[in-house]
Amino acid sequence: MLKKILIANRGEIAVRIINTAKELGIKTVSIYSEFDKNSLFTRLSDESYYIGNSPATESYLKAESILDVAKKTGCDGIHPGYGFLSERSFFAEMCEKASVKFIGPTHQAIDFLGSKTNAKKIATIAKVPTVPGTVEPLRDFNEAIQIAKKIGYPVLIKASAGGGGKGMRVVNSEQEMESLFTMAQNESKASFGDDKIFLEKYILNPRHIEFQILADEYGNVVHLGERECSMQRRLQKVIEETPSVKINDSLRKEMGECAVKLSKEAGYSNAGTIEFIIDEYNKYYFLEMNTRLQVEHPITEMRTGLDLVKEQLRIASGEKLGYTQADIKFNGYSIECRICAEDPYNNFLPSTGKINYISRVLGNGLREDTGIQQGNEISIYYDSMIAKLISYAPEREMAIAKMKRGLENYLIDGVKTNISFLYQLLCSKEFQTGDYNTQFIEKEFLNRFNSNKNSFDNVYLESASYIDAAKNKIGKRKNGISEIINLNSSNWKNFS
Repeated sequence: MLKKILIANRGEIAVRIINTAKELGIKTVSIYSEFDKNSLFTRLSDESYYIGNSPATESYLKAESILDVAKKTGCDGIHPGYGFLSERSFFAEMCEKASVKFIGPTHQAIDFLGSKTNAKKIATIAKVPTVPGTVEPLRDFNEAIQIAKKIGYPVLIKASAGGGGKGMRVVNSEQEMESLFTMAQNESKASFGDDKIFLEKYILNPRHIEFQILADEYGNVVHLGERECSMQRRLQKVIEETPSVKINDSLRKEMGECAVKLSKEAGYSNAGTIEFIIDEYNKYYFLEMNTRLQVEHPITEMRTGLDLVKEQLRIASGEKLGYTQADIKFNGYSIECRICAEDPYNNFLPSTGKINYISRVLGNGLREDTGIQQGNEISIYYDSMIAKLISYAPEREMAIAKMKRGLENYLIDGVKTNISFLYQLLCSKEFQTGDYNTQFIEKEFLNRFNSNKNSFDNVYLESASYIDAAKNKIGKRKNGISEIINLNSSNWKNFS
């Protein structure tokens, strides 16, 4: 087993990794930027070292400096978390050359699968269905026009090295191609340092389904079931759940087997995610592979009972998987909501500033993954996510009810949040029935949400005076917060 690891990340994922490492008796080293010097993860780790100024380019993306800290502190492994350097093959290669274990796949696998065009080739070899389109990067927009004529509009331009919706544009006609092609190239170059893009048929109203896989370094691969990730806004996931209520057992088995086949064909090891899209006729297509831990991994943990970070550390330590596919048991339902510092009533504008007050009530089927405490600040430098709230129950209806309870009891003062937006999504008939796709929020829900702005009492969530009243009552009454919540609970139930 690894003895000491450096965590090349920050926030909630750094806290997440530290907690599991402690359970395994592994020492942890954190790095921090100027902004993060008083953050929770720096206090939880055994050692913590300043790495640079607040911008990520001057801190969490400084590969050489990070590796230097790892070597000087005697670390035998580096966990990249997600984002930052997690999918940079050159960093994995640097670790390998320095004899520091990169806790993830090999640099060759990251390099190959990180390219959507290469990943598509692997999927074709593994006989996994792919979306019609190009396999090689496009040379120019004229070539894109010719291919679009063959497969038909609308088409999707995608960055070969991309992710998170960057370098991606939907093209509905030939007249749009040149300008959107150039925009996608420029965004890809700015985001990933690579302007190669490709084109594929745009699937209308798709569902986004991903399969978690674990693979050891001896060729053993299992999948841990699917996650329904169709609740998205601007190609960013908002709520995830498992299992999907729209996939039957036969389709689930077939897609899971495809995920395993593709991973084996690629010679993959450690944790990874195979992403698919499903059209309205339940035909599925390989989308891409994420060569890292996913933000939404906790819902898979809740349903399988496996700690994915622990499995990553064991695999990186040279251990074989301790189970086969037949050993993986799936129980219950789990949902994750991403609580972010943004204003849903103002086009989701990021909200920065100090968190003056934060209170939550968990327990009984609720889990929170966060790196934020009262008094911390939300900055312009990093992602606006405050926490991930995860619910679990034997039945989906109860998992939804627990999540609603968790959101009702999540009080924040100092920044705007999307809590009311998440709550209303959970209450929508589309989420209740599972009848939604990746276009639902933008095509249907946002107008409904904005039209209910005045009728939905948001004082509970965002009024500083209300929370001040709650804080004052804490000192006077044993059940102060619960009394105030009860007074306002009817406000949450008026939206449908």
